Amino acid sequence: MKPIRSGLWSALCLTIAAALPAAAAEKPINISLFTPISLVKAEDGVSAFRFNFIYGRNTSVKVVDIGLINHTTKGESSGLQLGTVNFTEGTMNGLQLGFINYNKGTAKVFEWGGLNYAEKAGGLQLAFLNYAGSIDGVQIGVVNIIKKGGMFPVMVIANWSKK
Repeated sequence: MKPIRSGLWSALCLTIAAALPAAAAEKPINISLFTPISLVKAEDGVSAFRFNFIYGRNTSVKVVDIGLINHTTKGESSGLQLGTVNFTEGTMNGLQLGFINYNKGTAKVFEWGGLNYAEKAGGLQLAFLNYAGSIDGVQIGVVNIIKKGGMFPVMVIANWSKK
């Protein structure tokens, strides 16, 4: 082999070897029967798509999260979260569709469900019962509750932030 070719091959091999740990750290897809029976550990995030047959838990999910019970524990999740129960402990940005949408952290989303709960809500909550610890947005539903920063503490049909 000529010295130039062997040098190029060596450089290519070193580049691939250096990139492997970074590629291994990314978890683009997760499929879960119920945690811990899943492709990705609960301590890892998912960067593209997660499907949960029964229950799935990860630190965060970006782009699409579909399942019966979807649970993210910390970090920032974004995109579409579609499930019977969506439970987020960190930050959620995007669209949540579920019978119960429970956001323990910050929700900068359009939430549509039977019950929407958010400690810090931003955007639109659309449900039979909406609750927000604080809000920068609008609630539309039969009962709308805003603990701090709302136009009314409790209101029927619609409630919104004072800002």
